[in-house]
Amino acid sequence: MMGVVPGAVHPGAERRAGPLFAGIGLAALVACTIWAATSDHGSPARWRITLAVAAAAAGWLLLLVPLFPRRARYPWLAVGYFAGLLAAGAALATLVDAFTAFASIGYPIAFVLFPARWSIFAVTATAAVPLLAKEIWGTHTPTPAWVFVASVAGPMLYAAWFVGAENEKRRRANAALAEANARLETALEENAGLHAQLLTQAREAGVHDERQRLAREIHDTLAQGLTGIVTQLQAADRATSEDARQRHLGQVHTLAKDSLTEARRAVQALRPEPLADSHLPSALADLARRITDTSGVAVTAETSGEPVPLLPELEVTLYRVAQEALANAEKHARAQRIAVTLTYAGDVVLLDVRDDGAGFDPASPARGDGTGFGLQAMRQRVRRVAGTFTLESAPGDGTAVNVQLPAIVVSEPDR
Repeated sequence: MMGVVPGAVHPGAERRAGPLFAGIGLAALVACTIWAATSDHGSPARWRITLAVAAAAAGWLLLLVPLFPRRARYPWLAVGYFAGLLAAGAALATLVDAFTAFASIGYPIAFVLFPARWSIFAVTATAAVPLLAKEIWGTHTPTPAWVFVASVAGPMLYAAWFVGAENEKRRRANAALAEANARLETALEENAGLHAQLLTQAREAGVHDERQRLAREIHDTLAQGLTGIVTQLQAADRATSEDARQRHLGQVHTLAKDSLTEARRAVQALRPEPLADSHLPSALADLARRITDTSGVAVTAETSGEPVPLLPELEVTLYRVAQEALANAEKHARAQRIAVTLTYAGDVVLLDVRDDGAGFDPASPARGDGTGFGLQAMRQRVRRVAGTFTLESAPGDGTAVNVQLPAIVVSEPDR
């Protein structure tokens, strides 16, 4: 099917359009030849010339079949073809008036052969060239009225059709735009309600996240500090000498002081005390020594790679995970040795905490000894900073905690 715009052809009809218009031209040429043969067509010599030009025009029309699908890539070839067709039509109309109808075949071919802005010139040439040729080289016999009608009505009908098609297209476009505006206004009203709902949900989610953060901070500071204090007090009660008892009470005093400081900093959302004045590797080493001193478990802390200052939130996450993993190994796994390894590996930083304790089945439900919340807190911390948390353990085989975070570096003054 042809499009409503000159030069536009439906993709499905692209292969059929060339043969179709060539067939229309041949049918018009045959009809005009029969009409000319039954009317005054001049001397036999003139008629032989007319037939020869008609045969050439027929061959020229057939060239439209291979040309049509290539008209866009070779526009000057299309112009040359149309000029040849126009010359053949003008020559035949000059020889015999009956072929003036054949010259009008240029109107439909101009519509589909050229884009809209060029088809106007082709249509104008189709109307003017045959008349001028007849006036210059014709027999100067009176031209029938229908010839003038065909020459003038064709372009006018095309212009009227084209303007009507453009107006209809604009009308449909305006109607579609009005409908789209109405849908947009409705969508904006709906979005306003959704926006208010999202704000409410965001506030609720913020409250939930803050509660989770406070729960993690309390667990990582007060809960662990109080647990250590209770452990040292129990050890003091069991002490057999005054020196041992005083040593345990001194640890109680240190843990209580550290817990109080941590609690204050947690409320103020500041960095953990060990990270306030030191680098992460040093803070982990201090943490390992403190665990060794208070529990008697052999804890080692090693750093590999070139240490770099990371975003405070990343260092806090690594420190808190190490702190929780060591506390779990000390309290629940009954480990004798714990190894903490911090690795700076280019774009990522890795933390491994391994112990030789009793181990457990990670797939089993959370136990009643308090480890469930600690593991959940570690996972949540790591997930908040776009990291990965891996836990490997089995009954009797110890436990390994692995954390991988993006190594986002900050300048040294930001520490």
